Amino acid sequence: MDHAGQDATSVFVPIHPSDTLEKNLPPEKHLGTLDKASIQELRASVKDKGKTRDELRVEEAIKVKPSLSRMINIQDIEETAKNLLPYKAMTYYASAADDSISHTENSRAFSRFFFHPRVMKAVSGVDPSTLMLGYKSSIPVYISGSALARLGHPLGEVNLTRGAYLTGILQMVSSNTSLSYRQIAVARGSPDQPLFFQLYKHKNDLSAARRIKEVESLGYKAIFLTVDALIPSNRELDTRAPHYLEDYENQGKNIRPTAVNEAVEINTLGTAGGLVASNDTDMTWEKTIPWIRSVTKLPIVIKGIQCVQDAVLAAEAGCEGIVLSNHGGRQLEYSLPPMEVLYKLRNERPDVFTKTEVYIDGGVRRGTDVLKALCLGARMVGLGRAFLFAQSAYGEAGVVHLVRILEREIKFGMASLGVRTVDQLVPDLVERVDWQPLNPKL
Repeated sequence: MDHAGQDATSVFVPIHPSDTLEKNLPPEKHLGTLDKASIQELRASVKDKGKTRDELRVEEAIKVKPSLSRMINIQDIEETAKNLLPYKAMTYYASAADDSISHTENSRAFSRFFFHPRVMKAVSGVDPSTLMLGYKSSIPVYISGSALARLGHPLGEVNLTRGAYLTGILQMVSSNTSLSYRQIAVARGSPDQPLFFQLYKHKNDLSAARRIKEVESLGYKAIFLTVDALIPSNRELDTRAPHYLEDYENQGKNIRPTAVNEAVEINTLGTAGGLVASNDTDMTWEKTIPWIRSVTKLPIVIKGIQCVQDAVLAAEAGCEGIVLSNHGGRQLEYSLPPMEVLYKLRNERPDVFTKTEVYIDGGVRRGTDVLKALCLGARMVGLGRAFLFAQSAYGEAGVVHLVRILEREIKFGMASLGVRTVDQLVPDLVERVDWQPLNPKL
């Protein structure tokens, strides 16, 4: 509504796939082609409007952006990206629920696990490759489904897909991409490149079925049903973004906000709120999994398992995989870190690992984090924000560079642990401790 009667291209394109209007707007609502005179008038008005302070800040940040060769770990890439992203994009990518406690603890949880390295083992030719749902990955890391990549870079998800192909890793594509599912499929390096689909199930079964059939026809290889983000959460950094930008743009101007004394309802939806407005909030094990089976023969993975009991139910329901995840700490505050859930699952129900593939995402910062998860039984580890930041700052090359960083760290860690292949990473190689080392970055 802020752009009613105006050219809304700049705010529409980064968060809507190119086929949005065709899929969601009835033909009778299509008013026709804009005439050339109107197009010129709109372009002129944009030019006359000038650039915002935030746009000028981004331009200056890009001029002094460090070379990619100076990015030696995930933290370097994230800090660089945050400095040069538009503020709205940065707050969407970085935001977490409430006081960011779950988000912070996701990373801290890994620091409670220490290794028992074995020495005098033959470790030449370390091979970190593995399989996920039968598809090979060069390292035990995949790109987790993350929405709106074009907020950070014009090519958005294409950077992720091409980077995944060049490095031989796997990609899960979000329901809420800023490119169409077809555009992403076309961007694959070869027709054989596997893509998985993260499904936010629509409350209307017909709409949900159309989405599943569409991605299946495009060659996507699995459905990752997201179950931990059904309703909008309280992501305050994202919510405050418009207020910050308003104050930032008005710096130096004699403008005071209008005082409003009566109680008003605060809009906490932010960028993310509209993405989940149509989600099915009545999914059940008894109803939803059989329904998806009736629609597709693709493997089903449940993304967002946060306790041992639900991991067991997913295995009993015959799901081909589960992702232990609290949505990157972006949904329910004080949900357990996935690494702690993995540890509990290994101790309480080790049989689950023989019945279904177990993955984990959230809080991974280093190759050693990946190895700790694999020692406890995880087959693969997903990263979302890290890849968004990498492609935002450096495009496709940033995605490749991030994978190479993780590959180097994982290979070093495997050799140091005395293992050559990922199947040699076993629980005896890690120990959970009741204290944590001092880490100023957490």
